[in-house]
Amino acid sequence: MKYLEAKVTFDHPDPSLAADLVAGVFFDFELQGVVIEDPGLDPPADDWAEDAVARPARHAVSGYLPMDERLERRCKILEQALGETADRMGMVWRVGYRELDEQNWAESWKAFFWPQRIGRRIVVKPSWREFEPAPGDLVLDIDPGMAFGTGTHPTTSLCIELIEDHLAPGASLLDVGTGSGILMLAAAKLGAGRVCGGDRDELAVRIAAENLRRNGVPPGTVCLAQGPLARPFRGRFDLVVANILTQVILELIEDIPRVLNPAGIFVCSGIIEENRGLVLSRLMSAGFEIVDARGREGWVAIAATKYRNSNIEIRNKNL
Repeated sequence: MKYLEAKVTFDHPDPSLAADLVAGVFFDFELQGVVIEDPGLDPPADDWAEDAVARPARHAVSGYLPMDERLERRCKILEQALGETADRMGMVWRVGYRELDEQNWAESWKAFFWPQRIGRRIVVKPSWREFEPAPGDLVLDIDPGMAFGTGTHPTTSLCIELIEDHLAPGASLLDVGTGSGILMLAAAKLGAGRVCGGDRDELAVRIAAENLRRNGVPPGTVCLAQGPLARPFRGRFDLVVANILTQVILELIEDIPRVLNPAGIFVCSGIIEENRGLVLSRLMSAGFEIVDARGREGWVAIAATKYRNSNIEIRNKNL
């Protein structure tokens, strides 16, 4: 399949926030990943950086739209959404387009993806990079392909940190909208007894299965399904994770008790800071108690439970 790269270059006093909000516009289209270019970041100085790309000249965010019958309409909606975001933020922007086939897309962003430490023990390593782990490191060997989920976005790293803090050894995890399978893999490395994930994109499900296989996660502890939200799954899980978007999370909240153990934890992210109060309010209205809420670079992740027990500690009281 061919893809259209939509590259948004912009100027704003807070480029990190602007980049995240532009990325959020792309994620509203359920695109399978974005590339963020920051001229202020240097590539790693380690000896495996010989193929690093040159520093970009301007701040930019690129997303990739499949070139199908929806393309023209989606480009118009994209530009309208970008314009509304820019007006709200006082951002100067422009968008340019170019055609790519799937292989070129998959290769085009690899130079931007490097090993990254997350939380206390997790290291996300691209499958094409070398990395020497330290004692105690849990290395996730990831090739996202066309699926979103590299660990570099704050929403993903926040979710991994919350999984690390709230997943008990042997517990079960359900990842709603699994993308590359990175959150399932993190849970498996941290000692989960069973990891399940679903995504409406068949390609994402295949990529997640390959990443789990590459990392040696036993097939008998894994289940993957294609379908919307949590609907393909029956039974209950100790931890349910949804790293999606605010609107999708709001739609999902009412269905979570069906797949969450009574004393289980629901972790949600993909929430921009300005929507924090909305999601917290909806969770509490649905009977959840907030256990943990964290923010980073304009994004928020929340952990909540339906039933408090003595083993659950409130990690962040400044909600």
